Amino acid sequence: MRTTTIVEALLFASDAPLSATDLARGDESLDEDQVEAAVEALRSEYEATERAFQIYELGGGYQILTRPELAPYLERFDTVPQNARLSAPALEVLAVIAYRQPIGRAEVEEIRGVGSSGVLRTLLDRGVVEVVGRGEGLGRPLLYGTTGRFLEHFGFRSLEDLPRPEELAVVLRAAARSTEAEAETSTGISDPDPGPAEEGTGEGEGEGEGRRGQGPSA
Repeated sequence: MRTTTIVEALLFASDAPLSATDLARGDESLDEDQVEAAVEALRSEYEATERAFQIYELGGGYQILTRPELAPYLERFDTVPQNARLSAPALEVLAVIAYRQPIGRAEVEEIRGVGSSGVLRTLLDRGVVEVVGRGEGLGRPLLYGTTGRFLEHFGFRSLEDLPRPEELAVVLRAAARSTEAEAETSTGISDPDPGPAEEGTGEGEGEGEGRRGQGPSA
């Protein structure tokens, strides 16, 4: 069996990014160098034949996704899962966490000037944020950081790919395909918190689930 065939099958079947190490486990004869060469060969083939999909590097791994420019066509069909959308306040909190992690809720709220417990619940539920430890202050508050799914969702290979701090909120809004209404309230500073709750539990803000198989947008 050709290496490219094995790698393509693994990527096609996976609903999450796979690293070169992961892919090399697909056959005893494979190593990471062979896998990476196969990925590049497949990318070239897809590009040359103008395929509707491409292999993207996200969150430290590879994933086959449809090309971003095809999103308007896919969105016409109810049978195609819709892209995940996060509200403007959620994107703002996510931007704060991305650059200040590990960070506690109180620090997030101090920066935003508004309560953020409900927004944090949403981000935890979506899997783009996780509890990474506890602070040293009174009560040892929970500390939050971004996850591998955050990188995957927004098309970053690693945290080193994050744009400049002042640009991040704009980039996240574009990548999340925010609606026009969300864009009109993009600052999110005066938005009320969805309601009090214990950290890391309860209901979120109700954004839609993500689409499997659509490429990252910028």
